[in-house]
Amino acid sequence: MSNKHFVSRQIQRLRNCGSVKGVARKVKQKIRQSKSMRCFGTASFPSEEKRRLQSETAFDKSIKISILVPLFNTPKVFLTEMIDSVINQTYGNWDLCLADGSDEEHRLVGEICREYAEKDNRIVYKKLESNEGISGNTNRCFELATGDYIGLFDHDDILHPEVLFEYVKAINEKNADFLYCDEVTFKGSSINNMITANFKPDFAIDNLRANNYICHFSCFKKDLLERMELFRSEFDGSQDHDMILRITEKAENIVHIPRILYYWRSHSGSVASNVYVKEYAIDAAIRAVTDHLNRCGYEGAKVCSTDEFPTHYKIGYKINGNPKISIIIPNMNHTSDLKRCIDSIRDKSSYDNFEIVIVENNSTDKEIFEYYDELTKDSRVTVVRYEGEFNYSSVNNYGAEKASGDYYILLNNDTEIITTDWIEQLLMYAQRSDVGAVGAKLLYEDGSIQHAGVILGLGPDRVAGHIFYQMPGSAIGYMGRLTYAQNLSAVTGACLMVSKKCFEEVGGLDESFRVCLNDVDFCLKLREKGYLNVFTPFAKLYHYESKSRGFDESPEKQARFQAETKLFKEKWGQVLEAGDPYYNPNLSLDYPDCRVKI
Repeated sequence: MSNKHFVSRQIQRLRNCGSVKGVARKVKQKIRQSKSMRCFGTASFPSEEKRRLQSETAFDKSIKISILVPLFNTPKVFLTEMIDSVINQTYGNWDLCLADGSDEEHRLVGEICREYAEKDNRIVYKKLESNEGISGNTNRCFELATGDYIGLFDHDDILHPEVLFEYVKAINEKNADFLYCDEVTFKGSSINNMITANFKPDFAIDNLRANNYICHFSCFKKDLLERMELFRSEFDGSQDHDMILRITEKAENIVHIPRILYYWRSHSGSVASNVYVKEYAIDAAIRAVTDHLNRCGYEGAKVCSTDEFPTHYKIGYKINGNPKISIIIPNMNHTSDLKRCIDSIRDKSSYDNFEIVIVENNSTDKEIFEYYDELTKDSRVTVVRYEGEFNYSSVNNYGAEKASGDYYILLNNDTEIITTDWIEQLLMYAQRSDVGAVGAKLLYEDGSIQHAGVILGLGPDRVAGHIFYQMPGSAIGYMGRLTYAQNLSAVTGACLMVSKKCFEEVGGLDESFRVCLNDVDFCLKLREKGYLNVFTPFAKLYHYESKSRGFDESPEKQARFQAETKLFKEKWGQVLEAGDPYYNPNLSLDYPDCRVKI
């Protein structure tokens, strides 16, 4: 690891933990986590009885999986452990396709492979006349494949003994045509020496565009490659990312198996150890994502690495036209809060085609009405009066009725703009035909995170909670999730953009939820209609909601909260029971920091 990379890692650790004391707490947590991780190593391997039962299982579809492994100067121990992990599968209908581009000094690679092939006719070996690079060598593997499905396996990694069984089971039960699983990186001679565990979400296209979170162990129906190349040499270094983007565009049933079934070896020459080993891969990935976006109709999108990670990408979608944005702000009294919010919108926003619709609701202070009179001198500001007791959903629905924009931003009055292009960052996603709600990153006054997306089931009530809540604002989050735009089940209504079309399609906010969970309910209604919801960290605001206010103990408000929680569970019970697709079931719902369940 270079000095530059080492220093960068230490800075990232501090940013993630907030302080040196935070790092110490993190170390203690990692010790606890490492103990819990043991169950994902060899301890998770099947017993002899389980192995026998799985090997004797007769599936309706006896799928043959061709595992492709391009070889190049593979060290003996890596090679034998890789091949043994395939031979030891509890599911036996496979072939292992080995294309060897090793040089003359590494003749041992071929000798070992031939010995294995003589003992097991499922192993097919071919010595290539020349090394064609990872893409070319893998394509030569593909020419050897006779299976119904293709699995991509690196020459220095290890498969869990049950991975093929789990995949064939999912193919039979869910008609999966593309599959992937969770994975860990390990070092040394044992998979139990785990460095990181990547517990992934289910398929999320915006996550995949931002980074190749799917990675290993990708397996897909061979038919999906009809009239397509497997790997394209112009994307060497990020050929997997390019291939996964192309195949998932065509796949109809993408299935994620939320189990650690792949072990990615970290050594001095691997990307798992240091991405800077293959810096050309970053450029290839940017070109692969750009190519994908063009195929999907997003011409003109700009892709670049994020500041935090070269392998995480920020996408700038081209904004179509100059649509009008209606910023809807409910308000009662709180003149100073509202003034700070309005001033920041007018002074900092680089997007200028907007209107501000303030929905006045039961204010009593003379000062606020004087401020309204001052505000309405600006032709972009309108104040409308909502009669009746406070109902967040009703107030916002009323504001939407009075708005004239093509897109709405629901915005709390106790927010303040940080990023000047906040509207553009929200709009570039909201204008996509497949997107419903778009949410921003919200920080408390002290810079810690108030909102970075909503996870269903998170928190003591098992309803919904904010992921990464109260972590330092500079934190990168679990597997870097705070560094890129991504799909989530819901975002907060404190700053939420949605098109007028989508808002009206789902009937606006459900007025049964007067104060709580109306935004989550709204996002789930959008999801139910087939729309994606997006969180972007590139639109940032302060949210001056009191960080330490705690739970309101008044009996009336407690009763209302409990009633609305009960209503939400009744309405979305099946969705809650299924679990949040954007949050791995191996992660704890008791804490917002994505720690592994113990």
